[in-house]
Amino acid sequence: MTTENENKDIVRRALATLLETGSTDGLGTLLSDDFVHHRPDSASSAKAQWLAAVERALVPLAGMRVEISHLLADGDHVVVHSRRRLPGAGPEIAVVDIWRIEDGLIAEGWEIIEPVSEAAAHLTWWEPGAH
Repeated sequence: MTTENENKDIVRRALATLLETGSTDGLGTLLSDDFVHHRPDSASSAKAQWLAAVERALVPLAGMRVEISHLLADGDHVVVHSRRRLPGAGPEIAVVDIWRIEDGLIAEGWEIIEPVSEAAAHLTWWEPGAH
C-alpha cells in the first residue's frame, strides 16, 4: 500500500510525463491493466480506449499550459484541481481530476471540465448583493 504522498507523486509524474513528452507511452505505464476512466460524455473508458483518446487530443492541445491549483490526497484517492489554457487566445478551462491509486498504479479516474468563463458566471448565485 502506498502512502498519500507517494500517491500524489504517481499522479504528478503521470501528468508531467504526458505534458513533457507529448506522448501517452509513459502515462500508460502508470495505469493499471484494468484502468477505468469515468466521464459520462466520453465513449472511452477502458485503458486502451482512454489512452487512444488522450493521444488524439494531444495534437490540438499541444502547448497547453497547466497550472495546478491544488493537489490533495485522501487515502488511495488524489484530487488535482487545475486551470489549463491553450496557446495564444485559446480558451481557459478549470479541471478537477480524481484518481484512485491501487498497488502503485492509477486504477480509476474521474474528470470534470468547465470553461472558466462559464464557471465565473455560475458563481453569481453566491454573491450576496446579487439577490
